[in-house]
Amino acid sequence: MNPDYEHRTSPDPFALDTLGWDESFASAFERYRGAYTPGRVSSRHRTVFEVVTVSGLVQAGLSGALHRAGRMPAVGDFVVLLHRPEDGVSMIVDILPRKTVFTRGIFGKGGDDQVIAANIDTVFIVTAAGSDLNSRRLERYLAIVHASGAKPAILINKSDLAADPSALAEEVSSVASEVPVVTISAATGSGLSLLDPFLLPGRTVALIGSSGVGKSTLINALLRRTVQDTRQVREYDGKGRHKTSVRQLFILENGALVIDNPGLREVGMGASGSGIDDTFPEIRALAAGCRFSDCRHEHEPGCVVREAVEKGLISQDRLKSYIRLNKELAFQQEKAEIGLTRYERKRWKEVSKSARHISDFKE
Repeated sequence: MNPDYEHRTSPDPFALDTLGWDESFASAFERYRGAYTPGRVSSRHRTVFEVVTVSGLVQAGLSGALHRAGRMPAVGDFVVLLHRPEDGVSMIVDILPRKTVFTRGIFGKGGDDQVIAANIDTVFIVTAAGSDLNSRRLERYLAIVHASGAKPAILINKSDLAADPSALAEEVSSVASEVPVVTISAATGSGLSLLDPFLLPGRTVALIGSSGVGKSTLINALLRRTVQDTRQVREYDGKGRHKTSVRQLFILENGALVIDNPGLREVGMGASGSGIDDTFPEIRALAAGCRFSDCRHEHEPGCVVREAVEKGLISQDRLKSYIRLNKELAFQQEKAEIGLTRYERKRWKEVSKSARHISDFKE
């Protein structure tokens, strides 16, 4: 461990303010009285949730009302628990309004989004020296993080394996814009002190990235003990296997909260349209000068963005990536709309059928 990564004093791990609780959550919880208690979801195991409360870690199920409404808590959610003394069971009966929500589109699922985590302040996009370092993938991650409302930071892990770590940071900075880029080695502890400004008491950081980039190793380094198993990456392509199987929230010694996520094989755009412009701010700024307000920057006349590419002010790869992500977003939105239309038709058929049954019964 790097000696400049100083030891921290551990606060009360179950105080509400330690869990990221603030006035907005307190205000939303005010209408609950009696046997209700607040807590924060730390992990999910199929139908059972682990929830951190002021009394400790409890296991809870999901109420029938939430299940029927399709409202599923995510790791990081603040929830309302009802404890039933007669059978010793705790039940999640409500989810408090989320401040931020981190989602990803799921390929082949009709445009539906999967909630990865909630109430996140910062997302560490973890990549690594070697074959995983991919600018186009980083742009995709940046888009979904910007759309979530959380702040992104890019971590280049395994810097001890790189001949020139500073060159890697320079390469990534070309797509990061104003997003912080930090070069670290979770295995040796190098650079971990640079994460201190993000890891503050009561603040929540989520880790995302491909399998094998060292997210679990980073969690272990931050906690100063082994809580996540790790696996070696394959030598022939530098990729790893999914060792982390569930999302889980950890509390660091200084009160910062960190959510580890399984490696993401595919990252669809889903509802991340608002994050694309923030990922490509140079294109967004120039697009305002295009002749047509709906310019796609492909073949339209008077396209200022394409002119900037021709002059070398914007790279051709950046523009191609911007266009590709927007097309993917439009495609997934179209699939979602088609899926909703089919759902509505099915529901109307069911209503009509029920109405006919009622009419036949009356006769």
